[in-house]
Amino acid sequence: MPTIPYLHFQGQCAEALAFYASALGGSDLAIMRYSESPQAPEDWKSLDRVMHGQVRIGEGILMASDFPPGSDGHPQAGVSVMQTFGDSESARSTFERLSEGGAVIQRFAPTFFSRGFGMLRDRFGTHWIISAEPENGTARDQAADAEPEAHPT
Repeated sequence: MPTIPYLHFQGQCAEALAFYASALGGSDLAIMRYSESPQAPEDWKSLDRVMHGQVRIGEGILMASDFPPGSDGHPQAGVSVMQTFGDSESARSTFERLSEGGAVIQRFAPTFFSRGFGMLRDRFGTHWIISAEPENGTARDQAADAEPEAHPT
């Protein structure tokens, strides 16, 4: 059974999913609005909010919606979406596209466990971790083989 990230927005869901489809090479973008639901309360039907949306990204899927009207939820507070790539150039270019209009938390660069790794918050408030798989072995193998860094005391 796959785990599927489900993101929430305050009225920006359709724009965010279209951006993710473009930035991540997604397909099969689908949007269902509250106004299209026969079960939505009448006062919600006039709003342009997304009840459910999704986009296929590679072998996975990303789902999302806008918070229902009147909800004071905070989009993606305390959660990050991780996307791993087989090569560092694909990872770097995706990192750059997602960070447009957002904030870089950790710049994309090689690490002891990845050929490229970075963290960002995109312009919609979603936190992303972008990583390129290590050249040989797993990240765990690479970490075990790495010499420990000296930490000042």
